Parts: sequence; structure tokens; C-alpha cells
Amino acid sequence: MRFSQLDRILHLDKGVSIKAVKCLSLSEEYLNDHFPRFPVMPGVLMLESMFQASMWLVRESTDFRYSTVVLREAKSLKFQGFVQPGSSLVVGAEIKSMTENITKLKVVGTIDEKPSVSGRLVLESYNLSEKEGRDAAVDRYMTEKFKLFYRRLWSPVPSAG
Repeated sequence: MRFSQLDRILHLDKGVSIKAVKCLSLSEEYLNDHFPRFPVMPGVLMLESMFQASMWLVRESTDFRYSTVVLREAKSLKFQGFVQPGSSLVVGAEIKSMTENITKLKVVGTIDEKPSVSGRLVLESYNLSEKEGRDAAVDRYMTEKFKLFYRRLWSPVPSAG
């Protein structure tokens, strides 16, 4: 089962940056335990939201060349605020450097334009057929599934022309 920590991609500048949003609802099941009297989004899920936004930026920036994009490293994470039900966590990621398989990004999450979480991420991209010797059909299948899901998150408004 995949868990999407993003509801919508708000802006994407291919090869440069992305902005996306996660609207936290009281119906999120984990809030029953985290914490019953003061429900807040766990920090690890805030990190996951920033990773997922970064992953979509990398996928789009590489024209979905890789079936797999993983988090290699999270650095200098700073948590500054709580994400409570009814809040929208707006996450942004900016590419700082990109080589063939490694992308370094600066990430930030805000609530009402106030910083809630920030840090730096390192993502690695690869195809399972190249790294693990899997059938290339697996990579093609995964890539198509990711493209379909991406289209649900990101539907840019055409410019008036």
C-alpha cells in the first residue's frame, strides 16, 4: 500500500523547484495515537511530505527516466511548529545540485507561511533492471504507474494565449 502525503502539486518548475500541499484532516488514522489530546502530524510524516514533493520534482526533471527514486540522506532537519488537523502543510523543494543519479535539495514546510520544518535531502534515482538485474518491464510498469499518479496531483492550468 502506498501512502500519499501530498494532496496537490501547486507549482512545478522543471529542474528547479516544486511547491505542494498536504491538508491534514482529523480523519487521518494515525492521529488517534499521535496524540489523542493534542493530535499532530508526526515529524517523520512531515519529512515524508518533503521527500514526496522532491521525488516528483526529480521524476519530472528527468522525464520519468528512472523507476525508483529513494531518500538517501536527510540533513539539518529543523522542526519549528506543529501541523494540526485543519492545517495545510505547504512543502517546497529546490534543486541545489543534480548529477546522473544523485539530487541534492533544500526543502521547507510552512503553515500559514510560517516555517514548520526545513532541511536538506539527498535523493538517488535508478532503474531496478540496472541496479538489481530485474526485468526492464518492471521499470516500465512502475514508471507508467507513477506517471498516472503524478497526473492526478499536478494538472497545471494552461496559460491564456
